[in-house]
Amino acid sequence: MDARTEELRNAHDVLSEWYAENLSGALDSMPVERAMLDLFAELTLAVGAEVADVGCGTGRLLPYLAGRGLSPRGVDLSPRMVEVARRENPGFAYEVADLRALPFEDASLAGVVCWFSLIYLAPDARVPAFAELARVVRPGGYLVTAFKHGDGTVHRNAPGSRVERFGIDFDRYWLSAREMQERFAAAGFALIFQGSTPPEESYPPYGYMLVRRTDSGRS
Repeated sequence: MDARTEELRNAHDVLSEWYAENLSGALDSMPVERAMLDLFAELTLAVGAEVADVGCGTGRLLPYLAGRGLSPRGVDLSPRMVEVARRENPGFAYEVADLRALPFEDASLAGVVCWFSLIYLAPDARVPAFAELARVVRPGGYLVTAFKHGDGTVHRNAPGSRVERFGIDFDRYWLSAREMQERFAAAGFALIFQGSTPPEESYPPYGYMLVRRTDSGRS
């Protein structure tokens, strides 16, 4: 494991209990996020029920996905996050894995959720990561993602930030919707829908994208 990935994993080990305490139930007050997940679920069920939440954190989305008829599994880089997920949202399968080496067979999933998990991809990690997502989604399957809009510049934690108070730091990359779409297209996904929050509601604005794995493997 490279130093950057190890830093990210260790930081999220530290943050796991904070996530469990502060993000539980957050989806209840986020209608846009629920709408994106609902659309993903409805379309995906026409292909199959087997989906994975890649970068699942504490597993908070899995009960919601299951409630829409899907059969979700969770994957996260952080071993401690997976431990907390098993405690906080039991009854689902969870595994520790890197986004670039997922524990799934080729074309074995009807869909994938990447909820703010692609924002940690450094430039040299993006091609293999998007290719790995394409590998595990069967033709006609779907992927939905939430991300943060930006110009691709690396962000570290500002002095006084919540994360700094934990004594940790890690890289984040806020990508433009154009780059996200281009990377999905290069990996073999076609854009179905995209949207974003108004700039005044969050900084940076949140973006949402739903893509479909093309039958040919290229869009």
